[in-house]
Amino acid sequence: MLTMIFRNRIEAGQRLAESLKDYREFKDTLVVALPRGGVVVGREVARALGLPLDIVVPRKIASPESPEYALGALAEDGEVVWGPEGRPEASWVERVIDEERREAARRLKLYRQKLPPRIFNGKNLIVVDDGVATGLTMAAALKTLRKEGPRRLILAVPHGARDSLQKLESLADETVVLETPIFYASVGSFYEEFPQIEDEEVIKLLNEKL
Repeated sequence: MLTMIFRNRIEAGQRLAESLKDYREFKDTLVVALPRGGVVVGREVARALGLPLDIVVPRKIASPESPEYALGALAEDGEVVWGPEGRPEASWVERVIDEERREAARRLKLYRQKLPPRIFNGKNLIVVDDGVATGLTMAAALKTLRKEGPRRLILAVPHGARDSLQKLESLADETVVLETPIFYASVGSFYEEFPQIEDEEVIKLLNEKL
């Protein structure tokens, strides 16, 4: 069976929304996206389903030598989720955590300027990203959101690594994923177009009328 390749994040969001159609205009339901790339996907889902769009901002923790590979993730409330190797015994760890904590605060302040106050208690939250590789940032996001008392957490991504998604199942009430390939190289490998998303685009997408 051929693995689905998406043209870009917009198409991925549109296809993902088709699998979430039962939530169209569903009462007390929001789409919550992980910046930056997840906001592009999440906006398409929110628009197709007629739902509000909000954000949650976890941050990947990686070593300075391998910045693309997540060893852990920082949740908004400061909790750190570590991967299977655990917390590295290295001098850079505290410095990187502090840097990511400041970056998360910067992004939250910047992105939420025109968003309404975040009230997730009793809501159904469709948590969207552009893919799941290690699953650590998604785990941090789900842990943050669970503490805010939602009715249900629905993890929704276009594609993801099978083992990572299995580990996330206990953190969500429902998982919706279009592709779980046997071999998962990276999130970007499943897109024909995978540009870097800048802060300005995130702000524009969050503030535009759906």
